[in-house]
Amino acid sequence: MGSTRVISTTTIQAPNHNNNIDSTHKIHLTPWDLHFLPVQAIQKGLLFHSPNTNEQDIHTQIHHLKHSFSSTLAFFPLLSGRLVIQQHQHNNNSTCSCYILCNNAGALFVQAVAPNNTSVADILNSTYVPPFVHSFFPLNGVKNYEATSQPLLAVQVTELIDGIFIGCTINHVAADGKSFWHFINSWAEISRGNVKPSKLPAFSRFFPDGTHCPIRFPFTKEPKNYSQTENEAFSSPLPERIFHFAKEKIVQLKAKANEEAGTDRISSLQALLTHLWRSVIRCKDVDPREDTYYVLIIGARPRMVPPLAEDYFGNAAVFGIVTMKAGELVREGGIGKAAFEMNKIISSSSDDKIKSHYESWVRTPKLISVGSLANGNHLVTSSSPRFDFYGNDFGWGKPVAVRSGAANKKNGKITVFEGAEKGSIDIEVSLPYEILEALGNDPDFMDAIP
Repeated sequence: MGSTRVISTTTIQAPNHNNNIDSTHKIHLTPWDLHFLPVQAIQKGLLFHSPNTNEQDIHTQIHHLKHSFSSTLAFFPLLSGRLVIQQHQHNNNSTCSCYILCNNAGALFVQAVAPNNTSVADILNSTYVPPFVHSFFPLNGVKNYEATSQPLLAVQVTELIDGIFIGCTINHVAADGKSFWHFINSWAEISRGNVKPSKLPAFSRFFPDGTHCPIRFPFTKEPKNYSQTENEAFSSPLPERIFHFAKEKIVQLKAKANEEAGTDRISSLQALLTHLWRSVIRCKDVDPREDTYYVLIIGARPRMVPPLAEDYFGNAAVFGIVTMKAGELVREGGIGKAAFEMNKIISSSSDDKIKSHYESWVRTPKLISVGSLANGNHLVTSSSPRFDFYGNDFGWGKPVAVRSGAANKKNGKITVFEGAEKGSIDIEVSLPYEILEALGNDPDFMDAIP
């Protein structure tokens, strides 16, 4: 089909730098931020039908996006900054500290053209995510710690024959999924003509009393022990398949899980993820005696006492791991039992537990390696159907689909999106082809898909 062709690459700064941004302002980072240093950024993108068919109109549309992008950066000064990593030597012990310098070095804006004759339907109607979609994202392969010289934020606007794709890459040290979509939502508002975002971000990071800033931790700018594992994990890109679940099917799964567990606490998403987990393990024919794992990302903002600001900009999430024997998971009644275990893990993430984990990390820092979870019995979920994907109208209509980039993809990576229809959910699954095919041919799994 050909390859995506880059037309232009521009560094975009926030306007009125001298008036709006203190170029010496530092944002110190929390354990929630720092542990993402060795891995890759967040990559999510939106697909749109384009009302413009005239080439000049499309260029005007992209110029408008570039201008509104710059205007939005004025409200998110850290995203046009850079990371600073400092080495410290004390009594033969080498440590680092890291912060974001809001120096307005700029974010990246890329204009590109998709492979010949690529249409919106080529993406929407494909059972598997076409590999060329990954080329619609900038900064592929860049690790978060490289933002000392690379941008913290980059967007790529790719022209299709009847639409455009806006792919966004945000450094995971600077933002989590909730903050990612806060920026995108704000950019869409300003692109539609708003003077400022309806929700202004709060940049003050959470540090418990007594925390010494900047936090010091062992790290090198070329973390070979992490990079080797990462390279092994991503050496053979896996196919990705989108499964769409309608609202009424999700309601049925939730009712079934709660009935089996004898409770009313299991949420729709917990029931749906458990349904997927059971189906994957069944299709993989895992030994009933083996442990299987579901890794969840649990938001910390509402769980803190007092709660963090709803618009807290940064990372504010912890990991929870649900463990079950394969035989116990897939047996009759397993959806209720496993979903209830998932519910308990999430419910137990209290203020005390989150702060205890935070303080433990400060004492004994440990950085994330996505490759360490590249195990056939792990599923790892990112993103959330609660994020506002389809409200992002940049001035010519709402998106028709959301897709993710290649960053941090591994065997068992599950990405969750809200569906285009209210109450529906789309799940992007990255697994070996034969397992994805088995899922598509599994009547128990596909019964929940209209």
